[in-house]
Amino acid sequence: MLKKAGTYQEVYDSFSWSIPLRYNIAVDACDRWAASDRLALIYLDETGQVKRYSFADLKELSNRLANALAAQNIGQGDRVGILLPQCPETGLAHLAAYKLGAIAVPLFTLFGPEALEYRLADSGAKALICDAAGLEKVANLRAGLPELKTLVCCQDQTPAGALDFWEMLRQASPEFTPTDTSAEDPALIIYTSGTTGPPKGALHAQRTLLGHMPGVEFPHNFFPQPDDLFWTPADWAWAGGLLDVLLPAWRAGVPVLAHRFKKFDPEEAFALMARFKVRNSFLPPTALKMMRQVPDPASRHDFKLRSVGSGGETLGEELLDWGREVLGLSINEFYGQTEVNLVVATCAQCMEVKPGSMGRAVPGHVVEVVDSEGNVLPPGQEGEVAIQAPDPVMFLKYWNKPQATEDKYLGDWCLTGDQAKKDEDGYLWFVGRNDDLITSSGYRIGPAEVEDCLIKHPAVAMAAVIGAPDEIRGTIVKAFLVLNPGAEAGQALLTDIQGFVKTRLSPHEYPRAIEFVESLPLTATGKIRRKDLREAEEARTS
Repeated sequence: MLKKAGTYQEVYDSFSWSIPLRYNIAVDACDRWAASDRLALIYLDETGQVKRYSFADLKELSNRLANALAAQNIGQGDRVGILLPQCPETGLAHLAAYKLGAIAVPLFTLFGPEALEYRLADSGAKALICDAAGLEKVANLRAGLPELKTLVCCQDQTPAGALDFWEMLRQASPEFTPTDTSAEDPALIIYTSGTTGPPKGALHAQRTLLGHMPGVEFPHNFFPQPDDLFWTPADWAWAGGLLDVLLPAWRAGVPVLAHRFKKFDPEEAFALMARFKVRNSFLPPTALKMMRQVPDPASRHDFKLRSVGSGGETLGEELLDWGREVLGLSINEFYGQTEVNLVVATCAQCMEVKPGSMGRAVPGHVVEVVDSEGNVLPPGQEGEVAIQAPDPVMFLKYWNKPQATEDKYLGDWCLTGDQAKKDEDGYLWFVGRNDDLITSSGYRIGPAEVEDCLIKHPAVAMAAVIGAPDEIRGTIVKAFLVLNPGAEAGQALLTDIQGFVKTRLSPHEYPRAIEFVESLPLTATGKIRRKDLREAEEARTS
């Protein structure tokens, strides 16, 4: 655990890794707490019923599931697809897979058939644990998935051709000896969100949970603290929900609230946090921007958050100010990727929070800005964010993609594909993805800074910026804007917004073209898909 101290440098210098040779995620995140009656999970289901599970409950149920899967010839190294929302069965499936030494493959419930077929085929999943909706999606895919032998359904009425999840558990033994796994043994494949190119399966080792812990403890102000209780609207199929919340909270012995929103409702989010006394939350920027539109939530909801972390897109000064005023705390930003997660963050308890910066290297990680030859760049110079290997949180490889794995590294630097610069104090400032950078009239423009400025305008709720073709300048800055309720789109507002950005940034960075839209294309994890906007723009102008 991190040692609490008054300055960032003291915290960073006092931390060192201790990774055992033999390690199993499920034993560390569940079984070691099972001797007590410690609460592990609160589940609010879609009917409004609340169920609570202790770590002892999770240990017994995951043991039963591990035995049931073993009876279906699922063993060490086999891939187990988990196509479920936030619910107890999802957590149990992960714990059982790790106990078996199998490899969990979390899958997002909103994936369509093609997305599911790609991931199940690429991973070679031997089993799939899902609900009836998931079974329906894969029903016509079986011919293309010869390795998928076992389907397990969590619904009360299990369709033909699938095994009944809870009946399997009732019939299985509660005693199971977890596989003696190495810290380097594979445990998890998480597919990238596909912002650039087809998704790639990032294979993580058992040690990944230990590697994530400083990146959770730091932005959550030295988590855990007494009475902590964690919730996130982020789906557990993604690193943000699974490795930033669920498993780290359990590893710390902290209960997690599980609830599936059919569609994220910001008012209901406030109500949920108040009702269950949520103390810690990972709230993606998209969720925060929606919550910011709720008028005076504290007058209706008695929420008392201790820490909020956010990552995926730069927050900017407006959202940070709102967090202090409405949530009563400094929102701590963090940064990472599916492949190397939670390696940069802020911690308001020991460092200054600089609006627009994603923070400094999380203790335990070496993060620099490098040039194309892997040389560390001095402060102020723009380059690529890179993390030094080896690192406990770093992925093992891309599944079935050796060339992509090789391309990810430059010497002992793991490259992120993100452009940034570091200031004199060691803070990192995100500029944009390599392919998101805009070159207009010879100027290199990062979309993040322009987007941050745009959402400061009182009429703008959300913004996305791309480069659009232009006969004179080659490329111009184009903004796609979602307006706040009551704002009226039109030439007057467009001109006002352009002037707003021009006077706050610089004349070459303001959006020469603006399109008002109802919504923005987002990945399943809530990141803006600028690639979709660029492709649509190219199609219009070609």
